[in-house]
Amino acid sequence: MHLTDVAALAGSLGAVPKSGAYDLDDLTRTLLIGSAVLLVAVAAVRLANKSGLPTLLLYLAMGVVLGEAGFGLEFSDPLMTEVLGYSALVLILAEGGLTTQWSAIRRSVVPAMLLSTVGVLISVAVVGVAVHYLLHFDWTTAFLLGAIVSSTDAAAVFSVLRKVPLPHRVTGVLEAESGFNDAPVVLLVSALASAAAPGRPDPNWLSVGFHAAFELAVGAAIGLALGYVLGTLMKRAAPGSSGLFSIGVLAACVLAFAVADAVHTSGFIAVYLCALVLGNLGLPHRQAVRGFAQSFGWLAQIGLFVLLGLLAAPSRLQDQLFPALVVGLVLLLVARPLSVFGSMPGFGITTPEKLFLSWAGLRGAVPVVLATVPLTLGSQGLEWIFDLVFVLVVVFTLVQAPTLPWVARRLGIVDESHVVDVELESMPLDELNAEMLQVRIGPHSLLHGVEVHELRLPKGANVTLVKRDDESFVPTRRSVLHRGDQLLIVTPSAARSCVVRRVRAISDHGRLAGWRRSGVRDAATDVRPG
Repeated sequence: MHLTDVAALAGSLGAVPKSGAYDLDDLTRTLLIGSAVLLVAVAAVRLANKSGLPTLLLYLAMGVVLGEAGFGLEFSDPLMTEVLGYSALVLILAEGGLTTQWSAIRRSVVPAMLLSTVGVLISVAVVGVAVHYLLHFDWTTAFLLGAIVSSTDAAAVFSVLRKVPLPHRVTGVLEAESGFNDAPVVLLVSALASAAAPGRPDPNWLSVGFHAAFELAVGAAIGLALGYVLGTLMKRAAPGSSGLFSIGVLAACVLAFAVADAVHTSGFIAVYLCALVLGNLGLPHRQAVRGFAQSFGWLAQIGLFVLLGLLAAPSRLQDQLFPALVVGLVLLLVARPLSVFGSMPGFGITTPEKLFLSWAGLRGAVPVVLATVPLTLGSQGLEWIFDLVFVLVVVFTLVQAPTLPWVARRLGIVDESHVVDVELESMPLDELNAEMLQVRIGPHSLLHGVEVHELRLPKGANVTLVKRDDESFVPTRRSVLHRGDQLLIVTPSAARSCVVRRVRAISDHGRLAGWRRSGVRDAATDVRPG
């Protein structure tokens, strides 16, 4: 968020006088409020990790406390909320693309795209029909509400599942869905909100559908092209400063959004795909870029959720509790499962995994931001939509988020050989063209009892440290692995995928996984991942 935006927001909150120049005293008050909010928000992350709740609830609560029901800061500008909300979503999507490993989502892209398009249409249809008949809304309003609440927030899911390892298929779908579904949902909400505005002719929905498909396709092409071209140029002309290079990478992502939006195509799909390409091109200063993007992503999330909390008025929310419960139950128990099962037949995703994806469809910032769109387009009598969506997000996050680890275990989809990337700022891994992986051996993993040399890792990859209970040690080739151990593996970047496959294969099938019957040579030693 730029200083001018902060100043404008502070003026709306009463921190800056309505008239007169913005002077140093006003700057001091603005910085005092902003820094205090950020410090409390950073401290709240630890509380969220212990409670198992997404940080979005704590940030929304901070906004409510600062608002009219707490410290009395008045804010009621839906247009500013929409503008700053879209700005925050651009940074959040950029962070998501830059920190996503293509190898982790490659096999999940097609099902995630179907879930983000066909699944969204199924969800909107189911919620719209249910709301029309159960709450007696007109058809346009019912489908508009269904579209607003159809976007999921995978970041909220991951914030409560850091300690619960999931199969890579599930995490891949959730990651890819979070990047893909914002773009079609924004287009759909804009079309339906325009239809609900007074004086607007009824749209030709067939034409709207073709137009939306065109915007998504061209936006995707712009994002991919800019990501590849700018990434290639930046690799050749990378400055020595990692901080300066990180600014350039994030600026390239924002440029993709601006270019796509300037030609009236989908800027959201453009920024995500541009960031995804840049994050997987092997750019220099990779860890610094990821850390910089994550910092801006956190800043955008904090500012966005606090802003949405300020816009909410507790005195109005209680009137929307019953309709929010009705819409939320239809969404959770009917619409989301139908969208998951209806849009992803096959693809190797099992029924338990689809059930978990159905329960894991948490709603976050996007639906609350989109709830301001009808107000900015001049729709009459729809002010209550923001309050309803706000209540729905809070209530069902409280219901779903704490139960996600339990649901994953009950469905039996916990991944025993959990492998994650480890980011180190103290070692020049980028310069060494190496990566570090962390492996946790689960209670039922067949890695138990395997000696380190029996992992048969590719050339150059080594287990460098084992943590067992409260002690850590450097293993030898004959060290035996136990359940509950955590391993650190250093591997050449080119062999990363091969290491992950090898660890998972032995965890699932035992020490003989991958051996050829003809001879004793291990197939993994000859693999050259590309």
